[in-house]
Amino acid sequence: MAALHNRISRRELKQRIQSEGTPRTTISFYCYFKIAEPTVFRNALYRQLKELDILGRIYLASEGINAQISVPSVNLDAFRTCLDFYEPLKNIRLNIAVEDDGKSFYVLDIKVRNKIVADGITDPLFDMVNKGKYVDAARFNQLTDDPQTVVIDMRNHYEYEVGHFENAIEIPSDTFRQQLPMAADMMKENKDRNIIMYCTGGIRCEKASAWMLHQGFKNVFHLEGGIINYVKQVKEKDLLNKFHGKNFVFDQRLGERVSNEIISKCHQCGKPADTHVNCVNDSCHLLFIQCDECKEKMEGTCGDACRDFIHLPAEEQKKRRSRVDKGRNVFNKARSRSLKQI
Repeated sequence: MAALHNRISRRELKQRIQSEGTPRTTISFYCYFKIAEPTVFRNALYRQLKELDILGRIYLASEGINAQISVPSVNLDAFRTCLDFYEPLKNIRLNIAVEDDGKSFYVLDIKVRNKIVADGITDPLFDMVNKGKYVDAARFNQLTDDPQTVVIDMRNHYEYEVGHFENAIEIPSDTFRQQLPMAADMMKENKDRNIIMYCTGGIRCEKASAWMLHQGFKNVFHLEGGIINYVKQVKEKDLLNKFHGKNFVFDQRLGERVSNEIISKCHQCGKPADTHVNCVNDSCHLLFIQCDECKEKMEGTCGDACRDFIHLPAEEQKKRRSRVDKGRNVFNKARSRSLKQI
């Protein structure tokens, strides 16, 4: 019987996937449906995916599943058969990555959580059954040709910064749970207008659309399959692409190029750049945007303090790291001055 957890060091796994020659396909999908026993479901799914050599990150909860995975291309049909075994997942839409080198994940993690998207909702009357209407790329373009249509980006600020749809409204927040009440409040004077919500793959905007309807909004839509599916449909149907810049993704790539425009700036020197990196200092790992010149000059770090840190003896680094609580270490506008040290 296959082990239900990974037992190999992540460093070794990462090295293994970097040297592996097996063609892989990066896929994301989600589904809101009732899971009576998430832990039982999790263990069964882990065994099935492990046999197919699937890697990635999957969250399960009583409300459904949220997955970002890397599948050996030769096992794609077998993977689809695996999903079809579960009635709610039968023929589910799979979002295929726009840019993919097959190195997006190096371990299989399946975790049971309270919710597949942390939303902060405690209202017992809220139900995902009543959600906004799906729109595909063609319908999205049609609706957004009308200046009265409101487009809301339900992603985090650092995702919005490197790429977003034309005239999209940013909900200036670090977390989805903060965005939901903010979106309803910001739109309270527009309850009768067409409102389209979007996110990376559809999971956040689908829940957001249901929340807006729960708050009394009338004409709420959400982009089916999110930005990933929109880009796919635009290419297949030769439609006008209304997304500008880069689509941030939550795997090793940290982004997919959608258009050739660079709409953001290096957080250190201010030059045009849209490459997200994590500070190489293991006691920091700040997620921020860094251009190639700054990467070379700062040796992959976010500032002078971290650059000095990585040159300390290994034992001293380890000692100092043990006293550091990084928390949720993501660049935000309040930190912009501290990074500009070049």
